[in-house]
Amino acid sequence: MKNNPLPRLDREGDLRERLLPHCRLKYGEVWNDPEGRHRVACIDATNYDQVTNLVGARKPELAIQDPPYNLVAFDEQPLSNYIRWCHRWVQLTIDCLAGNSAFYVWLGADQDNDFQPLPDFMLMMRQMGMKSRSFITMRNQRGYGTQHNWMAVRQELLYYVKGSPTFTVQYTEIPKILRGYYKHVNGQMTENIERSRSENIRPGNVWVDIQQVFYRMEENVSGCYAQKPLKAIDRIVLASSSPGDTVLDFFAHSGTTLLSCERHQRRCLTADIDPIYCEITIRRLERFRITGKTGWQNQNPFDIETAADEREPLLF
Repeated sequence: MKNNPLPRLDREGDLRERLLPHCRLKYGEVWNDPEGRHRVACIDATNYDQVTNLVGARKPELAIQDPPYNLVAFDEQPLSNYIRWCHRWVQLTIDCLAGNSAFYVWLGADQDNDFQPLPDFMLMMRQMGMKSRSFITMRNQRGYGTQHNWMAVRQELLYYVKGSPTFTVQYTEIPKILRGYYKHVNGQMTENIERSRSENIRPGNVWVDIQQVFYRMEENVSGCYAQKPLKAIDRIVLASSSPGDTVLDFFAHSGTTLLSCERHQRRCLTADIDPIYCEITIRRLERFRITGKTGWQNQNPFDIETAADEREPLLF
């Protein structure tokens, strides 16, 4: 198998300059799916006119947002600036959503910086008019830390609702093996496995059954530094939307939300301020439709361009 990964595309200025001419979208432009299902926009998530142009008249039933953690367009920001920026795109998200809708947002908690930006973001959300429903933790297989602290292996996911949206119970692939929690049902003493609707356990608000994306996985998209597992996004999409619903995502990055919607008969409206990530998102959808593959494993979305002239290879 060819091994041709890309480095982090947000850090490689020279490489970015060589890839930009191969991107279909320039800032402010929108790509319309030729099959009529999805839209991808290269826009600013805080720009009202651009966002409303992307969304149109049909309001989404679900938003899944994965903003850069304490970054705005690759520049580190003071916490107060970051929260003000979040307030703008969160308000636009809420304005775009249907009356009964769900809103999920991934956010970091830096244990070396008072667990920010998560605490201040949560305080901000108290003023936004949405009801909190769950605080979910997804466990990574890899983490960071020292011999003097606990390893940081968690990703945080906040779940809010507007009105009374749909919610469909999901199940993991983990079998139920622990008995207990006895109670009388119809005069009979029963335990939890006997009363269960499934042989597998339901996911709670701590997800330990989802593999962190790494280069050996088919869904891996090299160059994308914050890729979420497809299984995690699938779980959200299946729980909090119905076939035919519209899902909104302002931070496309590797295109995972779009791919999940394609796989589960939802319509996706997604965006990124960076033309390269917009192009990756579109190419990932096209690749899936042609090959059924969910990513590039240890190759990359620009394989053709990077191999076009072997006499002048891209130097990473």
